[in-house]
Amino acid sequence: MFIHEVCETTGLTRKAVEYYAMQNLIAPSVLENGYREFGEADVERLKKISVLRKLGIGTDGIRAVLEDETGEALRCLSLKAELMLERAQAKKEILDELRSGKNYSDVREELKAIEDRATITEKILEAFPGYYGRFICLHFSRFLDEPIVTDKQRSAYEKILTFLDHVPDFDLPEDLKTYLIENTGSMGTAEINEMIRSVRSSVDNPEAFLDEHKEMLEQYFLFRESDEYKSSPAYRIQSILMEFNRTGGYYDVFIPAMKDISASYAIYCKQLEAANEKFLAAYPEAR
Repeated sequence: MFIHEVCETTGLTRKAVEYYAMQNLIAPSVLENGYREFGEADVERLKKISVLRKLGIGTDGIRAVLEDETGEALRCLSLKAELMLERAQAKKEILDELRSGKNYSDVREELKAIEDRATITEKILEAFPGYYGRFICLHFSRFLDEPIVTDKQRSAYEKILTFLDHVPDFDLPEDLKTYLIENTGSMGTAEINEMIRSVRSSVDNPEAFLDEHKEMLEQYFLFRESDEYKSSPAYRIQSILMEFNRTGGYYDVFIPAMKDISASYAIYCKQLEAANEKFLAAYPEAR
């Protein structure tokens, strides 16, 4: 198929098709007479590219989607779009405040907080791959609404960015990657947020959580001591993740900096520690 036929089929302009070929997103063959011939695979990729461009995705994002066979790139882009919508809503509220007479200088810190939140959450997604990155991004994003106004907060902000820019690669053996994709591939933002809400509920009221889930917890701890669990992919992933966090600075750099940058996160951590003490008192085998 020649380029004019490709344009008719895909709805793309000649210039666009040539640009995507130049970016190596498609690979038409070159005939002896110099004309390019586009195969069915090229046309199908161009149709996908057309859709992704209309969704506002840039060349790098398109490349990531086309090269990804797991669907994780699309899930990550979906989360980024959701976070952008949240920021857009926050900015709309600021516009409403200005329209109602609020002083321009009074909203500068609110805008800066939105920008800082965007920087941290996007860097989390870049630093931690797959489901893990999406989970911790959503977990921490809700604690990042406060403006950074003190020297302590500014120092913590720089520590977080430095950590995220230099965190070592979190790599899993191929069999564990496959297991993780198969078991988290269908999890979108709604499912992850529901998990986060469940954790928050257990932290807010640990007694009720322990009482309500007593049977499940007892069964879990029995299973956790079994050889079946200790040889399972879930156990191996958890062990690798714990070692990664322990040696990569997650616990001794990132978490302390989050406490310094966000008063609400510092309060949450204290609640988490208190809930954990009650949990260990009820289930000492969890240590």
